[in-house]
Amino acid sequence: MPQKNKTKDSIALRRWEKFKRNRRGYWSLIIFAVFFIISLGAEVISNDRPFLIIYNGSAYFPLFRSYPETTFGGDFATEADYRDPYILEKITTNGNRAFFPPNPYSYASINPNLEVPVPSPPTRDNLLGTDDRGRDVLARLIYGFRLSVIFGFLLTLVGTVLGIVAGSVQGYFGGRTDLFFQRFIELWSSMPELYLLIIFSSIFKPSLLLLLVLLSLFGWMGLSDYVRAEFLKSRNLDYVTAARAIGVGNITIMIRHLLPNGMTPVITFLPFRMSGSILALTSLDFLGLGVPPPTPSLGELLAQGKANIDAWWLSISTFVVLVGTLILLIFIGEALRETFDPRKA
Repeated sequence: MPQKNKTKDSIALRRWEKFKRNRRGYWSLIIFAVFFIISLGAEVISNDRPFLIIYNGSAYFPLFRSYPETTFGGDFATEADYRDPYILEKITTNGNRAFFPPNPYSYASINPNLEVPVPSPPTRDNLLGTDDRGRDVLARLIYGFRLSVIFGFLLTLVGTVLGIVAGSVQGYFGGRTDLFFQRFIELWSSMPELYLLIIFSSIFKPSLLLLLVLLSLFGWMGLSDYVRAEFLKSRNLDYVTAARAIGVGNITIMIRHLLPNGMTPVITFLPFRMSGSILALTSLDFLGLGVPPPTPSLGELLAQGKANIDAWWLSISTFVVLVGTLILLIFIGEALRETFDPRKA
């Protein structure tokens, strides 16, 4: 067993070294990971609440807890509006201090001090301008990027798991099981996915969970074909026959012996599937079938850019973020494909 684990570690190390030699894919992975990790702390980077307030010798953390105005000398017991000049004066005088994020806007906060009609062009206050509701575009891009990537991860994960399960069952058992699944996939793939999304969006309240469930119902079929082919190719090999002969269960054979050999197409297709998931969410948001407002969305910003042709900052900034993300994922996928290709030493 230790020798077997050592062999697996050696193979994984060689594959990692091979992946690193593909400089384009390697640096794309680093750049994508850095931007995603930064976006995970979006509340600290872009928020209309200070992350720390020093008031009368006490420390307050508005990012994690709501405080009434009366805490800072206000008149009402409602939650403090930290962009209100009256409250802001209270918490920044007499030695008190407030530490705001670098971009003092959240994805839903509106700039009430605009001197031009919305959508307003970039200024020092709004580095990438505002949208047609006066919301900061930079803040919505940061939060929208994080939402798109997390949704892409989840949709890819669910679709991959379903595809592996379906493909492994088809390929391992074959016969009538494979025939039944193939006929079911043919019928299911003929369902009009867009029409179903429109119908369910009109019946249920749009949400990320609803989109995740609906897209997952169709997103597993493309991957199951590759897993099925790998299992069909390997299910009658000598080591599988020997495992059956000594009484090893079907599930154990599928997971321990066949699945590792069938993971190569799964891993190489992951970045491409994730880019497709992000593009699917963006397309639905662009059509108005995605997440409900005021949820930050790249597709919603693109729709605003289409509706406001003169507001070039809306289209260009969103285009750069979306296309840049997809290009990075494609480069990562190409590097993974070369890494796991047995024909390339």
